[in-house]
Amino acid sequence: MAAVRDNVEEIRSRVILGEFGVKNVHTTDFPGNYPGFDDSWDMKRFQKNFRIDVVHLDESSMEFDMVGIDAAIANAFRRILLAEVPTMAIEKVFIYNNTSIVQDEVLAHRLGLIPIKADPRLFEFKNTEDEASEIDTIQLQLKIKCSRNPRASKDSSDPRELYLNHMVYSRDIQWIPLGNQADVFADSCIRPVHNDILIAQLRPGQELDIVMHCIKGIGKKVAKVVNSRLDTCSREVLRHVDLKNLVKLGRVRDHFIFTVESTGILPPDVLVTEAIQVLMAKCQRLLGEMDSTDME
Repeated sequence: MAAVRDNVEEIRSRVILGEFGVKNVHTTDFPGNYPGFDDSWDMKRFQKNFRIDVVHLDESSMEFDMVGIDAAIANAFRRILLAEVPTMAIEKVFIYNNTSIVQDEVLAHRLGLIPIKADPRLFEFKNTEDEASEIDTIQLQLKIKCSRNPRASKDSSDPRELYLNHMVYSRDIQWIPLGNQADVFADSCIRPVHNDILIAQLRPGQELDIVMHCIKGIGKKVAKVVNSRLDTCSREVLRHVDLKNLVKLGRVRDHFIFTVESTGILPPDVLVTEAIQVLMAKCQRLLGEMDSTDME
């Protein structure tokens, strides 16, 4: 009987890693699932067991352990971090002149991937039908022309000596304040996060004249497919016939390791805080919908 109870305890608390798959991944902690165990949800027990242990934190990354939480909630938090934390990004690109060899659509896509250093919490979501304004739009400009260097040596073949402005980098993007933005953001100049992102290469006579509009948005509107489960545990031992029946690999069911990497727009700890706020708002919205249904 003790052996059966130990086996049940293992199923309740561990995810088992087999040679060709993962077992016990489904949630089992609900009342009546296992005789002799009280799995009803309890607030005091949750508050006692739940914790977040920060392992590492710097300007660009954060690693922490989330312990005592159901996999569904941890996965919801992960998905919010990936796709629902608001950020500022280049949405519209107005190309007035592009005589480089880079096609307009490729250039626009390349510009849209450059992270912009601007706090999205200070902006409103833009209505697609409204004109750009200082409360919902950041205007950027890229205006540059390549020319020959009159001081270059006649025998030189190095483009860095022969030409001026032949390499267009993200640092060449200039912020054009709208309305009172110059006063509001006087202490934090809006700019690309990284100055050394190569945008295009030019030759004498070629130029770029581009205006960009940055707006507030969330990643799920443009996000690609993301792998929802990354198993990084080595199963090398299970390949050996003489060892695989002597070893059992497992993971604690309610212990999750998060690594958050920021593009530099917001610090990683702020991203985590914002994700928690989004999750709380979703819960409040669900409770509101349930209350309105009960009233009907």
